[in-house]
Amino acid sequence: MNERLKGLYKTIILEHNKEPFFFEKNEKATYGLKAYNQICGDRFELYFDVKNGLISDLTFHGFGCAISKASTSVLVKNLRGKDFMEALLFCRSFLSVAKNDEGLDEKLGEELEAFSAAKEFPGRLKCATLAWDEMIIFLEKNITK
Repeated sequence: MNERLKGLYKTIILEHNKEPFFFEKNEKATYGLKAYNQICGDRFELYFDVKNGLISDLTFHGFGCAISKASTSVLVKNLRGKDFMEALLFCRSFLSVAKNDEGLDEKLGEELEAFSAAKEFPGRLKCATLAWDEMIIFLEKNITK
């Protein structure tokens, strides 16, 4: 892994862990998804509504390592305002980048690129993909509704 990517990975994770986007409970939300890693105990809940076909008021709350918290922060920041298909494609792009660099694209931005370093730490890959995996499951079940 090159030094630039190492630095980016560290910077993004530290920033999002310290000051995550939309880190709050919203128990009145229409949807609540639970992301739980049985191996390390990371546990986050995603809360959101759908208005005019778009994901709105997406927040998250819970606890876990810096990687899972930062990754979930990136997810909520980027999925707000997307329709289900856009969100699904974005989540799949993230997983592709995190797992094998396929689809690495300037349009995805440095935040997603930073998580391509996760594959260098196999024990942490699940931490980086935890909330994304749950969102994909939800979106795939609900995309035709």
